[in-house]
Amino acid sequence: NVWINLRDRFPHPYTRADGEAWIARCADTVPRTDFAIADPQEAIGAIGVELQSADKRRSAEIGYWLAEPFWNRGIMTLAVQAMTDYAFAEFDLVRIYAPVLDWNPASARVLEKAGYRLEGRLRESVVKDGVPVDDPLTLTNLNTQDDYEAALKLAGG
Repeated sequence: NVWINLRDRFPHPYTRADGEAWIARCADTVPRTDFAIADPQEAIGAIGVELQSADKRRSAEIGYWLAEPFWNRGIMTLAVQAMTDYAFAEFDLVRIYAPVLDWNPASARVLEKAGYRLEGRLRESVVKDGVPVDDPLTLTNLNTQDDYEAALKLAGG
């Protein structure tokens, strides 16, 4: 159930070798843009930002996943808030956005609780499992700390 909500570059099925390759890639990346989400025993997910370039260089796409047994515990909302804070502090960004597929309202809600707002919808712009689907863009455009705090307040955070 996780893979269908992620970009196609995320391997499916996801193997131990895929995980080890991701860890090695992250260890070599400076500055850090990707992080594991872990409980005391194991990695249970990941979160990261993909910094954009050229005329979009002050934007980043946030992406994340969490193993199904850990859904509905507030873990991802906290992780998105922390990653958003980190990315705005670490990089020269004015905008962080997240594409969310139509059938994943839980992810949209995570983003809303973290202060993100729906900006628009790209009609049938994504093909997942052979089916063209809309790609609504949920995002934040937070130029100042006041904007971020206001968005969190509106989201109940």
